[in-house]
Amino acid sequence: MKELKAYLESKFGAPVRILSVSELLKAEDTSEQAEGIKGFGYGKPLLVSFECDRGGVERRELVISTMKADAFGHQHFADRAGILLWQFHAFNTLPKHVRAIDVGYFAKDGSLKSVSDAEEFFIVCEKAEGTEYASDLQNLLTGAREYGRIDEERAVALASYLSEIHAEKKDDPQLYVRRIRELVGHNECIFGLTDSYPPKTEFISAEELIELEKKCVEWRWKLKEKSHRLCAVHGDFHPWNVIFHHHTDFTVLDRSRGEWGEAADDLTAMSINFMFFSLMKYGMMKGEFAELFNVFFETYLHKTGDEEILSVVQPFFAFRCLVIASPIWYPHLPADTRRKIFNFAENVLADEYFEYKNVNEYLL
Repeated sequence: MKELKAYLESKFGAPVRILSVSELLKAEDTSEQAEGIKGFGYGKPLLVSFECDRGGVERRELVISTMKADAFGHQHFADRAGILLWQFHAFNTLPKHVRAIDVGYFAKDGSLKSVSDAEEFFIVCEKAEGTEYASDLQNLLTGAREYGRIDEERAVALASYLSEIHAEKKDDPQLYVRRIRELVGHNECIFGLTDSYPPKTEFISAEELIELEKKCVEWRWKLKEKSHRLCAVHGDFHPWNVIFHHHTDFTVLDRSRGEWGEAADDLTAMSINFMFFSLMKYGMMKGEFAELFNVFFETYLHKTGDEEILSVVQPFFAFRCLVIASPIWYPHLPADTRRKIFNFAENVLADEYFEYKNVNEYLL
């Protein structure tokens, strides 16, 4: 109670005497069937009655609400924070809506903190010293240096890292279903990317994008039953998010879209770039990039024993193909290279088992 009192005094800038704190019941909650009908609540609002002395005693009542985690997109702390932050601003722009007075959070010490004056949020991180892994691939592409043992060792290190983080499993079927649903429908994933493509392009038609979306929806239904695969993930494990310091020592950046997900997300995010750089250099999977692709896959499969992943990667490859073929992210990519990337996506989606040693067959 002292934490609540301190918060109210800070908010209103005057001494406060709390009169009562009780659970707020709506009219429909008083019926005998309320427990059954409303058993799935999003949180239990508290009604706080208090007196505030600002040159005269004023009695006030406020409702303090939180959200609870559930399977409807509220599993993560950030989900719930995002909704409450939005409500604080949106409630007060709609005529006749009850006013929102503040938005904040409960700190670890039990105190209540306000963030009502926030305009934008920011994050502060340490600086990672070193060179992006993308620079390695770029140097191999341009011939700035020759392929060597260090390249193979780094591919092994990257695959080994994934095998280690993916070893941590989580039993939460609804969260796995959410992550597979987000792969297809999230603004940053498949549907968001297909919507970002121009209406007419020389390398893919709207009809083909529609068909690709349909196939990905079909894959969603295949994968949603594989909740035993839920594991710790990075979420955006590509060469620009890996900083090598020296030899095989590296740091990763920009973990994305949740702590838990499908291992295939990380595996495809990195491996698609070996194919991408190979297409830019050779027009096919060949040479050092083919070696890196195979070493990366073989190391991961050897360390994890996860052969099932070859029956799961298909829609994740489609997602990453939409990224690397994008006119927004790669505006100067030749049309024939984009076409091969879409051939790969379409052919992989049509295959129940990914043959990672036969990438060139998927490019045709």
